Amino acid sequence: MALIDIFVLLIPIFAKDSLGMSDGQIGTLVGARSLLSLFLSIHGGALMDRFGTRRITLIFTGSVILFGPLFPFLSTFWALFLLQVLSGFAISLGWSGAQTLIARIAEGDAEYIGRFSTFARIGTTIAPIFAGLLFDLGGAWLAYGFGTLWAVIAFFTLWRVPEPNPPEETNTDKNSFRISDIMPRLSDYTATFALMAIPAVAFTAIAMLVRNSTYGVQTTIYVTYAQDAGLTATKIGLLFAAIELAGAIGSWYSGRIMRSFDPIRVLMLTTFITVTLVSATPLIGGFGTTVWTIFALLLIGQVFRGITQGVSQPILFSVQAISVTREQQGTVVGLRQTMNRLGGVILPPIIGFVSGYYGREESFFIIGGGLLVLLFGLGLYSRFVPKITPP
Repeated sequence: MALIDIFVLLIPIFAKDSLGMSDGQIGTLVGARSLLSLFLSIHGGALMDRFGTRRITLIFTGSVILFGPLFPFLSTFWALFLLQVLSGFAISLGWSGAQTLIARIAEGDAEYIGRFSTFARIGTTIAPIFAGLLFDLGGAWLAYGFGTLWAVIAFFTLWRVPEPNPPEETNTDKNSFRISDIMPRLSDYTATFALMAIPAVAFTAIAMLVRNSTYGVQTTIYVTYAQDAGLTATKIGLLFAAIELAGAIGSWYSGRIMRSFDPIRVLMLTTFITVTLVSATPLIGGFGTTVWTIFALLLIGQVFRGITQGVSQPILFSVQAISVTREQQGTVVGLRQTMNRLGGVILPPIIGFVSGYYGREESFFIIGGGLLVLLFGLGLYSRFVPKITPP
């Protein structure tokens, strides 16, 4: 999970500070990391169900090691765009593999998924701080070198993990392997989107789309807003770390909250708070008169947003995991990632160009208002979701 935050944090800082790109270009670069994932996350999940999660995840995590050192060599928009597309897909599929592994191990138990989310967020707390600090100290070379080293550690850690509940379909006979086995299949996509007929899956998929859209705001205009307010890459890294640390705390209590309250209502409330807080960034930072007071106020906002996101993430994962069979865990993760990447592809460029046309501060309110309208529609649909019983 920390790999996502390292590379997402660095691209807007690198593009603005080192290359002088506009908000529109930065938003497009941020969105590019989700482009392949939008179309191939379902295929990646199907491959994990078919050949084993660990095996497929190792391939994609290993690819990040090759892509990471290339960023500092590139100085043109389209070269960075292509590298963002490839590296973003590899990082995304690595995270999908981690989610599939925990879904199979925990069998939908929000308590264990919450612990998984907590430890994932420990990584995303530590990594952005170092990435931002190293960028301030040594520029893109040092920062992206750190990201590559993190990918190496992730690869060798995963190498030590056994395959839980190996699928019967896993092909172990090398002589019978065919190229067609790894090509996308229409049946995988139709089976995956058929899961949207399950109300709980459809609700959580859209809720995840709205929730994760706030991440698109954070990785585009939030970063450039902070830079223009005088915050260094180190301070911005600390803001990224703060939301993750707070999220780790919230995730730890997700299982208890899910057992005590209606999961659907909890998801609606936490998503509303998340959207509202990120949309209010200019208002929160506007109370500050110095760089340090602006930083402190934004830090407080990040902490509150992180806690609510931390509570909601394991509940979203758990509701989906208990709504499908064990054999469909990789598939439902692929669906979840597809919805996430849909927002990741569409929203950042829109945010960037809205910022360029209406102004950066105004764009926070415009995008936030649109997300709240979607959330209102989701609230109406939630009436059709049957009661969720935690395992």
